[in-house]
Amino acid sequence: MFLNKIELTFFKTSAIQWISTFWFLLTVSVATPTIAQSQAQIASEYLQQGEYEKARQLFEVLAEDPGNTQIITADYLSTLEALEDYQAAERFLLKSVKTFPNNLQYKANLAGLYQKTASSSKFQSYLDRIFQQAQRNPFELSIIAQYLVNENLYTPAVRFFKASRELRGDISAHALELAAVYRALGDKPAMITEYLNYAADNNNRLNYIKNILQNFIKEEEDLSQLESTLINKMQEHPEDLKYPELLIWVELQRKNFYGAFIQARAIDRRTQKAGNRCMQIAQIALDNKDYDVAEEIFAYVAKQYPYGRNYAQAKKQWINTRELKIKNTYPINTDDIRVLTKEYELLYQELRPKVPAFEALRNKALLHAFYLGETEKAVQILDQLVRVPQAGRILVAKSKLDLGDIYLLKGEPWESTLLYSQVEKSNKNSTLSYDAKLRNARLNYYTGNFTLAKSHLDILKKNTTREISNDAISLGMLITDNTALDTNDVVMRRFAKNELLIFQNKKDSARSQILALIQEFSEHAIIDESYWLLSKIALEYGEYNNAISYLDKILEQYQYDILADDAAFKKAEIYEYQLKDVKTAKDLYQDFMVSYPGSMYVAEARKRFRALRGDILN
Repeated sequence: MFLNKIELTFFKTSAIQWISTFWFLLTVSVATPTIAQSQAQIASEYLQQGEYEKARQLFEVLAEDPGNTQIITADYLSTLEALEDYQAAERFLLKSVKTFPNNLQYKANLAGLYQKTASSSKFQSYLDRIFQQAQRNPFELSIIAQYLVNENLYTPAVRFFKASRELRGDISAHALELAAVYRALGDKPAMITEYLNYAADNNNRLNYIKNILQNFIKEEEDLSQLESTLINKMQEHPEDLKYPELLIWVELQRKNFYGAFIQARAIDRRTQKAGNRCMQIAQIALDNKDYDVAEEIFAYVAKQYPYGRNYAQAKKQWINTRELKIKNTYPINTDDIRVLTKEYELLYQELRPKVPAFEALRNKALLHAFYLGETEKAVQILDQLVRVPQAGRILVAKSKLDLGDIYLLKGEPWESTLLYSQVEKSNKNSTLSYDAKLRNARLNYYTGNFTLAKSHLDILKKNTTREISNDAISLGMLITDNTALDTNDVVMRRFAKNELLIFQNKKDSARSQILALIQEFSEHAIIDESYWLLSKIALEYGEYNNAISYLDKILEQYQYDILADDAAFKKAEIYEYQLKDVKTAKDLYQDFMVSYPGSMYVAEARKRFRALRGDILN
């Protein structure tokens, strides 16, 4: 069948109209949400500008379409609250709850509105109603609880969270959420309990809990509350190790290392770990220079577990801790050093051929060389050690570096550089290699070969450990700063020679020559460094007031130079550790933080200031 011309024209016209109508409807259906969003944005801008009536007019139009409810609720309620039109807010929320009965947020919003405006009975009645509606659904209870938190309705939120937990039958359910709610309520005991609940059935969460508690446990009162809670938990669950572990954490915050040891000891007994946890606490005490407690713990492990895997290390660390204690008590008692050498010898005889035996032998050699002046004996011991395969490659390399130092001590630098170079070549791209290169650089500095020393130091400033890099930068700056205006390096050579004398334990000779250098070149840039060396010598002789006097000269005459912060920090340390003057030390650390905010020591100064003040340290 064929269409005539008129019919064909009519058909084309109708088709075009139908297509136009379709595209119009499609455009409207797509544009309407976009228009609504645009209008909502304009209304929100009015709200932000404080033009609440204009905002309300737009929101009221948008609210007529339930499809816009989600995008306008928060700002519309804020607008009505600003206008104190709580009746309109209630009408809007009642309509929203009716239209979207499964949207729990609107119910929480309405509860929040009633809490602000209605009587307590109406508020409580509405809460009871929505609780009854959700009381058999743990998911709904928890969602409503979270929305109540958003409304700052913390106490009702607790009720919903706990009901959800009870239905789930899991004490750890919602523990973090409840802890946050209790924190907002200022109820720290309940907060602590919930954090413990979070780790109730999962010990892997213990470290997370410790990190969380560090942020909120700030006062001794808080620690005491946590301690009390943990003790109760231990009595209720004597087999659960996380509670004594957390008690260890409490004592470490207090820096009560002995208290931490008591808990660690109990854990080791119950787990039959032969002193593992005690060894960790002992090392922490040692790192914090609590030598007495560290020594006691290492001694305990060695005596309690003579056949355990920690015995050799505990026995060695027991002696090593006493060594550190003696070395940090000025003036150093050589009789005590002599006793240590005998103990190391006995330990070597007992433990060989285990690695700790050879480590003990190395410690013994260094004491003979640097504290008793018996270099030949030290060389003999280390020569023996480097030929023992059981000592291990690393310990052999360290012993060769020690030999290099001892030859420098004896005044034979050519032997030293040979040994340093051997270690550097046989341990390429390792910490041992960098250490060897640093010692070679320092040897060249001592002997006045500053150009070669700087070439070594420039390499070490990058791609090495932080400690070696810092030492390299420090020595490099010392050379550069004090040779730039001295073409013959006369003063710097004398200063470097004095440093070598100190290294060689010829402190009396070094002191007299440094004083002569200061008198002869009083305007030279090296004078502050000279006072620094004099303070170190005085400290090692136990002349604490003289040491402070030299540091004061740096602070008075060179307060803007690079050593000023070192001098200020060292002065505070002397008052804290040697003079035991807590008040003065605390004041000096406080002054340090104000005067040298950019110093590398400022974090440590803050830590020590807080410790002396009695703060809890995280």
